Amino acid sequence: MIDGKAVSEKVLAEVKQAVATLKARHNLTPGVAVAIVGDDPASQVYIRGKVKTCGELGVYSEKHELPRDATQEQVLALVAKLNADPKIHGILVQSPPPPQIDERAVVEAIKPEKDIDCFHPYNVGLMLIGDEKGFVPCTPQGVMRLLKEYGIETSGKQAVVLGRSNIVGKPMAVLLSRKGVDCTVTIGHSRTRNIAEVCARADILVTAIGRPKFITADMVKPGAVVIDVGISRVPDATKKAGHRLVGDVDFESVAPKASFISPVPGGVGPMTIAMLMSNAVRACCMQNRVTL
Repeated sequence: MIDGKAVSEKVLAEVKQAVATLKARHNLTPGVAVAIVGDDPASQVYIRGKVKTCGELGVYSEKHELPRDATQEQVLALVAKLNADPKIHGILVQSPPPPQIDERAVVEAIKPEKDIDCFHPYNVGLMLIGDEKGFVPCTPQGVMRLLKEYGIETSGKQAVVLGRSNIVGKPMAVLLSRKGVDCTVTIGHSRTRNIAEVCARADILVTAIGRPKFITADMVKPGAVVIDVGISRVPDATKKAGHRLVGDVDFESVAPKASFISPVPGGVGPMTIAMLMSNAVRACCMQNRVTL
């Protein structure tokens, strides 16, 4: 069982120590600004989680809320203000914004050195060519850290990534194929023929499609490593909330066949915020030209 919660706590402890070192050695405190347009309840939960984690680690944070009917100009003005603020080293604009906001334009307005989510085309390009000056998206970065922590061999392995989103699928494929990781990567998606056969060839299967229990035992090679990034709510009358969280993988049937498997919840999820905080510390160091 891949325990993402335990590994995330290890990463957060490293971040907390790095924050203390930056303050003691350089009188610097990493700063993160989180912006949200509107009052979407799920987005508010994510925002609160990020702000809470910042506080626990000693990271300075600001929360900026704009009304749901905010204009593109207002959002871009806020980004420009945060770009110019030396206390802020990372800028996060909660996605998705209301329909009148051009999200791509907002992302491209963030200074690349403050783009700790790695959504800016500049950082995406650096990642693609293997240049370490940029950032790496938090969820794929978290998956790579899990593979490392569990000593999972990647060189020469067949990896299948299900999903081709810009946030998870595409960057995940890039990271797995990097020199030093050395997987041979196939990207599967909604138009992939014989998807079960493609998945069954994988030594390492990473799935991020948001389809509950899509991956069944017949789709998994015996001894494969299965990393489940997907998360969905399914009805469950036995739960107080009336639902429960499940991943893309039918955990009960697949777990006996896998050599390693990440559960949902408690697998990849906790790693995302941990790697975000790690990126914030790195951004602070880069912008102030200091090392730990």
